[in-house]
Amino acid sequence: MPLERFAASWREAYVTSPDAASHANDDGACVFCALAVLEPSSDSGVLWRDELSFVTLNAFPYGSGHLLILPQRHVGTLLELSDEEYASYFLALRRTVQALEAAYHADGLNVGMNLGQAAGAGIPKHLHGHALPRWNGDTNFMSTIAETRVLPESLASTWQKVVVHFDN
Repeated sequence: MPLERFAASWREAYVTSPDAASHANDDGACVFCALAVLEPSSDSGVLWRDELSFVTLNAFPYGSGHLLILPQRHVGTLLELSDEEYASYFLALRRTVQALEAAYHADGLNVGMNLGQAAGAGIPKHLHGHALPRWNGDTNFMSTIAETRVLPESLASTWQKVVVHFDN
């Protein structure tokens, strides 16, 4: 069976731009660090936290239910996490998967990390992982041809659906 390829040429302009390069620099300004100090609420988008990790809505989701899992501390790699931070991070990831499964009953989930700018991390200076529900046939021509994502729910709706499955 031949491998089919779809072009996402709209990403080229971003990944080669000075703006993308600036995200690799640690200039001390970090949107995730700003979120790390906020309490869980629909206003902050933070869903859950413990002393070392937190889960928040992705402000620029690829699909409905797209959540981010982050360490509280500003680190860029898994190797920089202490053993306690590592355990907290992956327990938060498991908790996130459980919450998404309970809230969405999707056909599957994408869970992953883009480690470093070259791997596609939009904010490579603060480690974060992604988890989002997926359904059979949930992709369509809009992303490929129209350079547009169609999201059938608001961030506020996502927060309401998922927060009840986290124990805050």
